[in-house]
Amino acid sequence: MTDLTKLLQSLSNAFGPPGFEDEVVEILQSRLTESGIETKKDRLKNLYAYLDHGDRPIIQLDAHTDEVAFMVQSIRSDGMLAFITLGGIRPENLGAQRVVIKNLRGELIKGVIASIPPHFLKGVEAKAPTIDQLFIDVGARSEQELREDYQIDIGCVGVYDISFEADEARGRYYGRAFDCRIGCTALTKTLEALKDEDLGVSVVGSYSVQEEVGLRGAIVTSRTIKPDIAIVFEGAPADDTINQGHTQTAIGRGPMLRHYDQGMITHPGFQRLAMDIAQEEGIAFQHAVRTGGRNNGASIHLSGAGVPTIVISLPVRYIHTGNNFALATDLENAIRLAVAIVKRLDRATIEQL
Repeated sequence: MTDLTKLLQSLSNAFGPPGFEDEVVEILQSRLTESGIETKKDRLKNLYAYLDHGDRPIIQLDAHTDEVAFMVQSIRSDGMLAFITLGGIRPENLGAQRVVIKNLRGELIKGVIASIPPHFLKGVEAKAPTIDQLFIDVGARSEQELREDYQIDIGCVGVYDISFEADEARGRYYGRAFDCRIGCTALTKTLEALKDEDLGVSVVGSYSVQEEVGLRGAIVTSRTIKPDIAIVFEGAPADDTINQGHTQTAIGRGPMLRHYDQGMITHPGFQRLAMDIAQEEGIAFQHAVRTGGRNNGASIHLSGAGVPTIVISLPVRYIHTGNNFALATDLENAIRLAVAIVKRLDRATIEQL
């Protein structure tokens, strides 16, 4: 297994709901420290990584550490768990999905998302369920057993119970939380590739928390870093299985550079520079106009006096479910593109954008 694959595996398998990203941050901080890169954490558990080149413009490279997840909202008398979603999850995708809940002792308790079986439904009730009609079953038979034996209470969080797999012969990855652990992987490998370079910019990597619940970590990281320019890595929903004839984000065609989404109109000068560099370097890429979604670029580009920002998106099939597909070539090309862009930047280039 390659180092790139091993890094993605460790991050994909890590437990990291919004606000509970500790395990992900620990893996990343350990990796960066071993690579000789200075790091620090803030009070929200945002992680920063520094490649300091003195009095030069600052580029923020960002990816988020959290994943879509679940939080226990209430406990029924029969031991079933009512829950809310943390991040955008479609209820119709949840039936019979395996999950793990972290209990009060820090143990991971396996469960399944259940609903009323179709045998007991009739008429209009048989339509797709809403979140308040679903529940998590961990095998408990009463509220007392759940609290005393399973040590699960209101506020406990959970994630999909899916383990990472790699088909390296075909360059295919399967797992959960590729939004945005695949971005964290790209960010980490980019920093490692730039570590010994003499750059025209100082680089600050930000591994931001709580993106899935409102881009919250990036609000703090951008205020802390005060960047002059920024690149956001993001696992983005592939549309190659649903948008035949109009595909703009297909796996295997390289990273996607978006011109627009619901949170940001991409800085046209920086976008053009990125696309020109990709073409000059022979790096496969695609570009898109997105009608939905947003990412940390929405927060970062509005910070300070305004920050020219682009998003290097990595195509992921079935994003925000527990079953994600991505390709190694897209990840490798995203890293190549980010490294090439950062190497081209200096004060004069940024001022001309």
